[in-house]
Amino acid sequence: MKAIVQVSLDIISIPEALETARLAMRSGVDWLEAGTPLIIAEGMNGVRALRSEFPDKPIVADLKIMDGGWLEAEIMAKAGATHVVVMERAHPETIKMVVQAGRDLGVKVMGDNLGAKDKIAAAKRIEDFGCDFVIHHIGYDERRGLAAAGKPCPTPLDQLREIVGAVQIPVQAVGGLSTEQAIRTPEYGASLVVLGAPLAIDADSFKTAGGDLESKLRLICEKVHAYSS
Repeated sequence: MKAIVQVSLDIISIPEALETARLAMRSGVDWLEAGTPLIIAEGMNGVRALRSEFPDKPIVADLKIMDGGWLEAEIMAKAGATHVVVMERAHPETIKMVVQAGRDLGVKVMGDNLGAKDKIAAAKRIEDFGCDFVIHHIGYDERRGLAAAGKPCPTPLDQLREIVGAVQIPVQAVGGLSTEQAIRTPEYGASLVVLGAPLAIDADSFKTAGGDLESKLRLICEKVHAYSS
């Protein structure tokens, strides 16, 4: 699978999300993600706005489904999402319902292993349930809590090779990637690179990162795409 760069729009304003999405598209980003903060703040309207502005781009709705699987997936599919996210720690019936909704409605399902004690086993379960992608995820609070306590902080590259080797479906690594880590992600066999905080989103707020973000994203996209060519 060709390496893909996805930007996580963890922003709570539709106008700002659209502005950042336009910048990301100019930089060479492939997929857009309606981040959880955007969905909380704007619901399906955030996804609708992205679909209206970018009619041909894949849009991931990161609503982190934990219950009401079929119905929640349906809401995002009707709003224009091409991918929805369900949590591996949800009840098995919820995951089954999201997978069924994906098949019924023509959207792809991404299973997220955030919070799993055994992330490799969680990735295998995600695949066994019929999900189309594995999200290997190190959470925001986990990273910040460990850093505040002066403890070593895991990165999405930890166990990534093992997870890729354990499943046959594509894997993406998420959670605090640095520029260097993002560029190196395809070396680990993960074909989807997600850019969120602190690369594209301010690490302390649900706002677009400052500085020359467009140049930073362009560099990452060029390196990641070159790896797969």
